[in-house]
Amino acid sequence: MALPPVRMSASPARPAPPAPPTRSAASEAAPAALVAGPPRRGGRLARRAAAALLAAVALSSTAPASAVASTSTGPSGSAALAGPAVASTSDPAATSNPADAVGGSFQQVTGFGTNPGNLAMYSYTPTGLPTGAPLVVALHGCVQTATDYYRDSGWTTFADRYGFAVVFPQTGAANNGLSCFSWFDAAKDSRGTGEAESVVEMVAKARTLYGSDSHRVFVTGLSAGGGMAADLLADYPDVFAGGAIDSGLPAHCATTQSAASGCQNNDQRLTPAQWGDKVRRAYPGHSGPWPRVAIWQGTADTTVRPVNGTELRDQWTDVWGIGQSAAGTRTLPGGTTQSVYNDASGRPAVALYTVEGMGHGLAVDPGSGPDQCGATGAYFLDAICSSYYTAQFWGLDSGSPTTPSLPAPSGLTATTTGPDSVALGWQAVTDAASYVLYRDGAQVAAPTGTSRTDTGLSPGASYTYTVAAVDAAGVVGARSAGLTVTTTGGAPQCFTDNNYNQVKAGRATQAGGLTFALGSGQAMGLWNTFTTHTLKRTGTDYFVLADGHC
Repeated sequence: MALPPVRMSASPARPAPPAPPTRSAASEAAPAALVAGPPRRGGRLARRAAAALLAAVALSSTAPASAVASTSTGPSGSAALAGPAVASTSDPAATSNPADAVGGSFQQVTGFGTNPGNLAMYSYTPTGLPTGAPLVVALHGCVQTATDYYRDSGWTTFADRYGFAVVFPQTGAANNGLSCFSWFDAAKDSRGTGEAESVVEMVAKARTLYGSDSHRVFVTGLSAGGGMAADLLADYPDVFAGGAIDSGLPAHCATTQSAASGCQNNDQRLTPAQWGDKVRRAYPGHSGPWPRVAIWQGTADTTVRPVNGTELRDQWTDVWGIGQSAAGTRTLPGGTTQSVYNDASGRPAVALYTVEGMGHGLAVDPGSGPDQCGATGAYFLDAICSSYYTAQFWGLDSGSPTTPSLPAPSGLTATTTGPDSVALGWQAVTDAASYVLYRDGAQVAAPTGTSRTDTGLSPGASYTYTVAAVDAAGVVGARSAGLTVTTTGGAPQCFTDNNYNQVKAGRATQAGGLTFALGSGQAMGLWNTFTTHTLKRTGTDYFVLADGHC
């Protein structure tokens, strides 16, 4: 949707905020490439740094700063996640008077609770912030501070524009020698414990201080902060309405630091249901509503491998019960592809943003345009303003939770025109620039008019269609009710065979020794020659279990 121009300035122009815990002398010895920040979109120096990090031996979370300052890494927190350490969060240098920023102030907040995680709380509040405004919690990565995230992430730009407060939690060397949030430690990242509990206490404090809307609290984080953000979404779905994980890890992927490197680097070979179970176990008995989750991942990230973005998508789509087929995709600036997964009502529940060629870091786009933000630096990479699109996904630009901008088209009709084609039509929607047509939940066309013939179908197969309108800004509106139609021709094809042969024939897939029907993803048991099932083809590359019913 079109956004009005606003008063903005590049982050370095902001008056200096209160000093965070000061860096130790050891941090000054960190390699210049890390301190100065990787080049645009994670170039050669960044890749070399990441390779060195991934070769590092796992470091104890209690390692002294002097012992780890020479191991420079990305901001995620495990074996591959080191860097210059910062002083304890209780350092007196961290306390100072609020500093005026563009439209608001940034300051440290004390006395926010029992603070079992030994964190520091900083907040940014725009001038004239009304009660009932949203609240965003933004978690830095390893080797970073709350001030780094305040200056470079771009979140304060949109706090000023849309009117919400931002809390910046900060950890330090007293908790982790690399100043990483402990996303990999079950004693610190679980509901009611450690750092997770401290963050939730900050939320309660902010609600008291600023009158924040308890139904519009969101959490985001980079790398180790992203892993902790995912944990918080799983631990406290009753607190957070949405989240964003930037170059981060699935919720509760690791429960010990020794397991963290495996999560960063390797496919864990878990099914979506197994990933979803990690969320459901974090707060037993909770059955919804669930947070809406944005996932940001660079394709050239060698610190937190791109498979983590896929695993996060699998985890949260399973939690929502919506499957792993995108409802739609669109191309965004900076080589970014957005894939959206809608809930049963047609609202975006999960969004995966894949940034082509980007290394490890938070995507920013310095400038004064309405969709630009942030400043480049160590692990702040020039690609796209991720904070802008995350704020839109959460609905912060409209002052209400994410709502489709255009209503669903009415009058959807479908007529078979042969054994392999269906003609579809619908009523026009005012202000629609185009439409998106979905078959069995997946986008198949983007016509500008109100009709479309879908071809290449299977004879005698059933398909369910929906359609949505798209406004001039590219925002997809609500979907219509589904309409099912069966093509003419022979009866649906059925195939009875063992799981090994079903996979070999392309009617099923296997992962981690388990078999799943192609398209529907229904579980078929072990991948072997002993387990036999009947699969029915109901669409192109779409099969469902049909044991005894075909």
